[in-house]
Amino acid sequence: MRFVIDEDLPRSTARALREAGYVADDVRDIGLRGHTDREIFDRAQTLSAIILTSDTDFSNILEYPLKTHAGIIVSRIPDEVSTETLNRELLNALKQLHDENLTSTLVIVEIGQIRIRR
Repeated sequence: MRFVIDEDLPRSTARALREAGYVADDVRDIGLRGHTDREIFDRAQTLSAIILTSDTDFSNILEYPLKTHAGIIVSRIPDEVSTETLNRELLNALKQLHDENLTSTLVIVEIGQIRIRR
């Protein structure tokens, strides 16, 4: 799996994913810091990458219809949790999703819960 990590997540998230064996690009490292959601979406599609974000705008299926993208994962993990906890929860979710084809899906990750919309 390849990911584009939105700038609303910690920089350590991309590093944690890479250490776990995933390909992960932080938008701040690929020239997309401060760019629009649409520009981030378009780049992720060019890379055939799943967007990983906490920006709930990406969960709007009217704006980002299912079956039009490589996958979107929206973290609904509260800001109050530590970065370590956030990254651990995201990695746990990805382990559970390992055998899933995430193309064209919207995944919502909460602490201890995953919801998939196809």
